[in-house]
Parts: sequence; C-alpha cells; structure tokens
Amino acid sequence: MGLDIRLPIGLMFSILGALLAVYGLLSPASLYEEHSLGINVNLWWGLVMAAFGGAMAWFGLRAMRRPRVSPGPPGPPSPERREASTRA
Repeated sequence: MGLDIRLPIGLMFSILGALLAVYGLLSPASLYEEHSLGINVNLWWGLVMAAFGGAMAWFGLRAMRRPRVSPGPPGPPSPERREASTRA
C-alpha cells in the first residue's frame, strides 16, 4: 500500500496554522493584553502549527520521491560469493 499519512496531515496543519497566524495578526492587541499577559498566542501557535505542517509535508513528499525497493526472494549466490566461500 502506498498510503503515507504525513502529506495530508502536513497540509492540514499548514493550512490551519496559517489561518490561525493570520487571525493573530489581524486581531486587536487589546484582546491579548487582557487575557494572555500581552502574548499573541494565536500568532505564535499558528506559526508553530504551520512549521510542523510544513515539516510533515516535506517528509511526506521526500518519501514519495524515494524509489521503493522490495526485497525479493533470495536467489542463488553470485559467482564471486561462491569463489570466496570455497577459498576460505
């Protein structure tokens, strides 16, 4: 099966993180002064989520580009291996 869950999860976190960061940028500063000690929580967690999503998407894309090698059934030993085993 070629299902790699990292790509859809990465895209989901990237989109939601970007939305949260934009909301944090556009919301009034007075909101954060009253509730969260002056820290723009939406902006920072949006950036963290977007970075996590970007990393997951990158790992998913990197895994898709890598050729898959399936181990086949063991075949007969090569002539070089046969010569090395008879010399020992």
